[in-house]
Amino acid sequence: MMLVESLMMLVASLVPNFLMGIITGAGVQVIMILNGGFFRLPNDLPKPVWKYPMFYISFHKYANQGLYKNEFEGLAFPNGLVGGPATIIGESILRETWQMEMGYSKWVDLGILMGMVVFYRLMFLGILKLSEKARPVVRGFLVRHRKQATKVLDPMP
Repeated sequence: MMLVESLMMLVASLVPNFLMGIITGAGVQVIMILNGGFFRLPNDLPKPVWKYPMFYISFHKYANQGLYKNEFEGLAFPNGLVGGPATIIGESILRETWQMEMGYSKWVDLGILMGMVVFYRLMFLGILKLSEKARPVVRGFLVRHRKQATKVLDPMP
């Protein structure tokens, strides 16, 4: 929840009004959900944009991986297939069925999510500070050019 709110704060600082913030934020969320590896498996995502970099930017990837690793690691399930092993271990389900990266633990996924929260909040702070500095400069520039553009006509004698 902190991650979603941080992302929405970042989006809100970039758009001009409330309605555009909701629309843009929802669009960003949808794109991240679609690329998170839940609706389409990671190997099925098109590579140029959707897998690299969108799949790795999407926080849903790390949330799903952490959740599934927490639930499946260390478990064994009965196998209903004829001719196969009697049980299927949770790690093979994660690796083969869900195509998850098993080189690191669920705590690394949680750490990445917390890092994203901090990164989004720092970006939000940077955008606010930049807009505080830039707003007076832009207003001064606009006022200066408006004064030059107005012409006062002399009344005819």
